[in-house]
Amino acid sequence: MMDSNPFDTPEGPGEEEAIAAMRRWLERAVIGLNLCPFAKAVYVKQQVRFAFSDATTPEQLLEQLGEELLRLRDTPAEQVDTTLLVHPYVLQDFLDYNDFLDQADALVEALELDGELQVASFHPDYRFADSDPDDIENYSNRAPWPTLHLLREDSVSRAVDAYPEPDSIVERNYATLRQLGHAGWRRLFDDSTRH
Repeated sequence: MMDSNPFDTPEGPGEEEAIAAMRRWLERAVIGLNLCPFAKAVYVKQQVRFAFSDATTPEQLLEQLGEELLRLRDTPAEQVDTTLLVHPYVLQDFLDYNDFLDQADALVEALELDGELQVASFHPDYRFADSDPDDIENYSNRAPWPTLHLLREDSVSRAVDAYPEPDSIVERNYATLRQLGHAGWRRLFDDSTRH
């Protein structure tokens, strides 16, 4: 049985609530579990932009994605190195979201930003190919809300070059998540157990 989204609310989040959930996820899971060894440096330097999308259709989201890609292109990396575009009202279904990623990649090309920027993906129901829905390994890409992660290619390359054995990150993440388990993942976000 698939775990419910610990961030979910019946009416959907407002901007403040959605961004707070994303920050909590980034701090406790991505940085706290070291799922991305490159995240902490840009986060502590306040170079992560949290952008909230009120889009309710894929077309609106694509337009906002284009605006965010251009904003990232035009902003010095020292100010904003990466952007998390949180879109809780559209593409809640993971298969629809996954299909949308082709449009996101096509937009990067259409804006002539391929080789400069890329779009990565997070979703509350993220599922790797050939995995079962409740496999704990899927949680390495599970965020509170559907999110498009805009990255600078040169920042990714520098981080990977500086990291010993970057190919081991995925397997290390899987091992961390298997050790944590579903109950441990839920505890990460249970404020009643935190001191």
